[in-house]
Formats: sequence, C-alpha cells, structure tokens
Amino acid sequence: MPSPIEDYALLSDTQSAALVGRDGSIDWLCLPRFDSEACFAALLGTADHGRWLLAPAGGGRSTHRQYRGDTLVLETEWETADGRVRVVDCMPPRGQFPDVVRVVEGLSGRVAMETELVVRFDYGSIVPWARRGPGEMSYVAGPDALVLRTPVDVGPRRLTTVSQFTVGAGERVPFVLTWYPSHLDPPDAVDPLVAVDETEQWWAAWAARCTYTGVYGDAVMRSLLTLKALTYGPTGGIVAAPTTSLPEDIGGTRNWDYRYCWVRDATFTLYSLMMAGYRDEAVAWRDWLLRAAGGDASKLQTLYGPAGERRLAESELSWLPGYEGSGPVRIGNDAALQFQLDVYGELIDALHQTRRLESDGSGEAWAFERTLLEYLEGVWDRPDDGIWEVRGPSRHFTHSKVLAWVAFDRAVKSTEVFGLDGPADRWRALRAQIHEEVCAQAFDASRNAFMQSYGSSELDAAVLMIPLVGFLPATDPRVRGTVAAIEAELMEDGLVRRYSRAATGPVDGVEGSEGVFLPCSFWLADNLALLGRHADATALFERLLDLRNDVGLMSEEYDPALGRLTGNFPQAFTHVSLVNTAHNLSGERRPAFERPQYER
Repeated sequence: MPSPIEDYALLSDTQSAALVGRDGSIDWLCLPRFDSEACFAALLGTADHGRWLLAPAGGGRSTHRQYRGDTLVLETEWETADGRVRVVDCMPPRGQFPDVVRVVEGLSGRVAMETELVVRFDYGSIVPWARRGPGEMSYVAGPDALVLRTPVDVGPRRLTTVSQFTVGAGERVPFVLTWYPSHLDPPDAVDPLVAVDETEQWWAAWAARCTYTGVYGDAVMRSLLTLKALTYGPTGGIVAAPTTSLPEDIGGTRNWDYRYCWVRDATFTLYSLMMAGYRDEAVAWRDWLLRAAGGDASKLQTLYGPAGERRLAESELSWLPGYEGSGPVRIGNDAALQFQLDVYGELIDALHQTRRLESDGSGEAWAFERTLLEYLEGVWDRPDDGIWEVRGPSRHFTHSKVLAWVAFDRAVKSTEVFGLDGPADRWRALRAQIHEEVCAQAFDASRNAFMQSYGSSELDAAVLMIPLVGFLPATDPRVRGTVAAIEAELMEDGLVRRYSRAATGPVDGVEGSEGVFLPCSFWLADNLALLGRHADATALFERLLDLRNDVGLMSEEYDPALGRLTGNFPQAFTHVSLVNTAHNLSGERRPAFERPQYER
C-alpha cells in the first residue's frame, strides 16, 4: 500500500524525478526522463513493481523531514529506541547519466538500518538480470541498466536486493543508484558526499536569484523550486507533474498522465517566472513553446512531450492496479488529439507578454503568430473540447471563446505597442464580435452570471479567467455576479470546485466525482483581490497554503471529505497559481492587475 499522496517529497535533477515517502521508500522513479519507461512504479502497484526502501529496521514513520534550506536536498530523521538517524536524499544536477544519492547519517546511539531495492523496468513489468560485483549490484533489461554502489554488503533475496547494517553517531553510509544505457559500460562512480554538497550549492545558487520580497517568501520559493524541478532542462519545457494516474477520485477511474507540457499553462507560468526574476527560465519556456507548436497552425496541440513530442498515444497498463486500486493506470494522453480553442489565446498571450524579452528570434515569432491568427479567424466560432478536456460532446465553452478574444486582443496590442505589422482593423473587428457574442450567449441574466457554455445552466470556475485576462474588469456587474454565484454554488470547505458535483459525469464525459480544484481556488482569490476584497482574498490564499504538505508541495485537487490531496503530484499549475496569487496579494508586481485590460 503506497503512502498518502501528501506523504511524498520530490527529488529532481531537472530531467528525471523521484517521489520519496515519509517511510523512507522511493516509490516512483522516472529515469532517464520524466516520461521514461525505465520507471519504478510501486506508487501505482505494489512493492513488487519497483521501489527503494531505506529506513530503520522494522520500519516506522519519520519523526521529522525537511528540505535543506532552499534546495531539493531532502533530510528525513528517525528516532528509535537505540538512537537517532538521518537519511539525506538528492538527485545531483545531471551529468550524462542520472544518479539518486542516499546517505545515512548516524546522529546518536547505534541504529539498525535496512535497505530493500526492487528494480523493475517498464513501469514495474520487467524483472532485470541482476549481477553482483565488488561494492556494487548491476541490473540490466532491454535498453536500460542500473548500478547500485555502496560500501554496505548487499545481496539478492527473491528478486530483491537487501541488506541490514548498523550506523553509529558520526558515521555516514552512502548509496548511489545510477542509470545508464545497457549497451554501454557503467559510468564512473560519483562521490556521494561531494554530490550532496554540490547539489545543495546548485539549488541554493538558483534560489538566490529570486526577487520576490512579499510576505509569502517561503511558499513562493518552494513553489519556484518545484517549477524548476519539473523543468526538462535540455529543452526548457515544464511538465505538469512528474506522475501519471494519481487519481482525482481515490478508487475511481479519473486517472491521467500529466508528464507532459500543456500550452494552456503558458502565460501564467511565464508570469510566475518573470516576476520572480527568472528571466532565463521564462525565455527557455517561451522558446520551447515556439519549437513545440511550430508548423501547421491547424495542428497546434494542447500538450506536448518534454522535448516537444507530438505522438502521445494513450494506453492502459493492465498489470498495475493503480494507486489504492484507482484503475486504470494510463500512459500517454489522448487530450493531445482534442480541439481546444483556448490554447491559441494562451500561446499568443504568452508570446505577447514575453516580447520585451525577445532576442534575435522576434521576427520569426511574430510570423508564427500571424499564421496562428489567420487559422483562428476561421475556427474561433467552432465548438471545442474546452479547458477541462471533455471526453463528451464538444460545445461552445465560455472560457474557450474568451481566450479566442485574448488572441485577437493581444494581436492588436502587438501592433499598437510594439509596432508589428498586421491587419489590426480586422483583428479589432473580430475582437469586438467575439466579445459581443460571449456577453450575449454565455451570460445568464436570470442568474447574473456567466455560464459554462452557450445555453448552459451550469456554472464553471474557468470563467474566473474573465477579469484575469482582461475580457471584462472585475468591477463589471456581470463579473461581480459571476464571482458571487461561484462563491454560493461551487464552494466546498471554503475552496472551489471546477463545476457542479452533480454535473461531473455529463460535463466531462468521465464517471466519478473529484475534489476541489486548487488552481481555481487561487483564481478566486485573484478575483477577490481585483474586487478590493483583500481580507477575503488573503483568507482564501492562506487556507490554500494550509493544504501544502510538510515540505511545501501541492497536488491538483483536495478531497475535503477525506482531508487528502488528490491528483498528480506535485502539480506545476497549482504552484504557478500560488506564486501569482502571492504576487497579487503582496508583491511589487501584480499579474492580475498588469495583464491587458478590456478594450472594445
């Protein structure tokens, strides 16, 4: 049985990732890439599907754990009847091959420890060939190989590598697990103690670049570190999460693969990076967007692989029962094949916002935007699959139309502010046409609120984007009414659901319920700030901060009935939203107040 989702901490070398439980077990490990098949999967199956336990003999939960300062070096401490011990975990910034470094430090007394390494490749389905050598164990299957190096005497037991040892006060016992292609010789060993120090220095130097000075510094810094950890370093793409199939509904089927990069996260992600002083990361993300989306405008996808891959075919892994029985386990994501109108607005808005960061590629970027806009002119009035990626009938989603308006609005502003060439009058006319249509067909006067789609009677928290993207000011009576309706009908335990619980199945075509949606809750806080309700916005924001786990991480959703985080973890867009709301409430720059405002 895996730990609760909130019991995990994240390790990353900005190309691979691992989740470490409070019990000292690494239950999820993707090597050599976030979406690699060389993956441990005890998180979604059982211990026999791959994990690495390192803890006091007899098990038990840790008494304390923390990241070492503003880094991704994790420290977990246990206290036993015989003494105290600490395990230090990290993934050193990547050389050619990824390493997981674990160092056991004796703090007092003498503590009996145990380690159990279950190596399984291909999401826990392949048992590798294991071979013992001087000071190491190697594991080979197909294209993948791992080598475990340690001074501890380890050996096989029923397809598992095990050892028991004792650590005394002042002693340090290291373990290093390294991936490499199976057709090559094992790489040279890293010095684990040096690697821990270098990893700490690398992350601390990155964190020192942060320029946020508001009152939520710790939460903002941990969120920014998480975003960096979820960045695929070679390309600059930021994956939505390092996991797949962690359920929105525990025991249910709402399980999706989030190890990809979503275009709709673009603008908010850019704001969170730019405002915090991370220009290089913002430019890298912008450049990733241009490369990934390049080509035929009609082929623009909602999501791409971390290197810009487009074929993300969805399949199910029948041998994994799923997290706490939440099946099926899916890899790939068929949402990449959907028509989602809002991605055009997000992409064009992101490029507009980063135009002040442009270097030599600005002309090419604008030429690409022109092709997107030309295509959008012919399709903006089509129904689509929407921000929530429905697997039911397409419809005219309000949020999608608002983002189509954003695309033409930013295009007009690019001609006005930056002097770029384009048919501005035609874009202005389309901007006005879309605005008029949304206000006429998406607004329900009897309820004084914007609905989920044209003619719908359902509310949708996605319409909280209306003032955040500048479609209407927050002070507009229709926006005030929408916020009030969402507060009255979509709130549970002080937080926001995406849409009506009763409508979950019919709306998105997937059976089952889900928790409150944390990014939407941050968006409500942003709306309250724009409305001048600063105390309410702050109270909601601090309620959200209370949902972070002990090391500051959040998933996509929260189940108020169970009091548990749900969904893939940690979730980049949740942490992006946290950073932006913190800026809106206490930063020197406030994105909700800075984005272009409504113009006819």
